[in-house]
Amino acid sequence: MSALGPATRLTILVDDDDRWHHRPLVDEIVHRAHVRGLAGASVVHGVEGYGAHQRIHTDRILSLTESLPAMIVIVDDDAAIRAFLAELDGVITEGLVILDPVEIVRFVS
Repeated sequence: MSALGPATRLTILVDDDDRWHHRPLVDEIVHRAHVRGLAGASVVHGVEGYGAHQRIHTDRILSLTESLPAMIVIVDDDAAIRAFLAELDGVITEGLVILDPVEIVRFVS
């Protein structure tokens, strides 16, 4: 990835208790991104949300929710992100996958 300029952001929204072969799905996606050499990946755990099934998931004590939302964000150049999409085929069985064009204005390592 070039340090500054245009890039693509891949955002994946799933439940934090989703699994891939007995492993947390978010861990599997981050591992695959790392193996592919993508610039970086971050997982953000939500405190409340809902999706296609219209059930509200929340971290409130009185809630009976079993899962909370999780968001995986990966930013790299467009070709690398689009090539990585093939890694997600069959891995994500429920959720939302979004691509956005972004501009990197600062990158410090």
